[in-house]
Amino acid sequence: MNIPVIFQFLEDLSVNNNREWFNSHRDAYEKARNEFENLLTVIISRISLFDESIRGIEAKDCTYRIYRDTRFTEDKTPYKNHFGGYINAKGKKSDHCGYYIHLQPGNCLLAGGSYCPPSPLLKALRQAVYDNIDEFRGIVEDPAFQQYFPVIGENFLKTAPKGFSRDFPYLKYLQCKEYTVANYQPDSFFLAPDFLEQTDAIFKQMKRFSDFVNYTIDDFE
Repeated sequence: MNIPVIFQFLEDLSVNNNREWFNSHRDAYEKARNEFENLLTVIISRISLFDESIRGIEAKDCTYRIYRDTRFTEDKTPYKNHFGGYINAKGKKSDHCGYYIHLQPGNCLLAGGSYCPPSPLLKALRQAVYDNIDEFRGIVEDPAFQQYFPVIGENFLKTAPKGFSRDFPYLKYLQCKEYTVANYQPDSFFLAPDFLEQTDAIFKQMKRFSDFVNYTIDDFE
C-alpha cells in the first residue's frame, strides 16, 4: 500500500491528460491502480469490524473506470484525475449508503450517503427525517459527528419540499436533494502514520447516519 505512488501518478496525469501520454505510461497507471485496490482492501477489512454488511466485498468491485464519459460535456479530457472507491454492501450503483474514498491531489475526501435518489425514495427519506426528527438530530447534531460532517447534503431546495410545511423548525434537513455527507482532507492526511485509524473514526461516525438512511431505504424497497 504505497499512497505516494498513487498521488504521483495522478499529479502526472493531471498535466498530461491525453491518450498518447497515458498509453506510454500504462505501467505507472497499473501500479497506481493496484496500490489503490490494496488500500481499499485494507479499509474494507477494517470497516468490516464495525459493519459486518460489507464483509467479503472485494476491492475490484468497488472501483470506477478511469476513463471519462465525454459525450455530454465540453471537457473532452479522456481520463479522470482521481481514483474513487465505493464500498457498498448493495453494490457501488446502489441507492443505499456506503463508504466512499476519493484520492485526488488537492481534493481528497471520505464520504457516503444516498446520492441522487429517485424522487419517490427522496420523498420517503424526507418523511423519515420529519417523522423521526429527534433521532435524526441526535445523530447529525452530535459534536462527535459534526466534527467530521458539518453539512448534510450537497444541493438544496430554496423552500420547503412539496408536502412539508415551511414552518418546520428543522427545514434544512428536508431541503436536501440528496442525503450525503463528506469529509475533505488534505493529501497529507493519507500520508500520516495513523491515517487508517483516523479513517476508521470518520467512517464509524458516518455509519450512524448511514444506518438511519439505509433503514428507510430497506423499508421503502
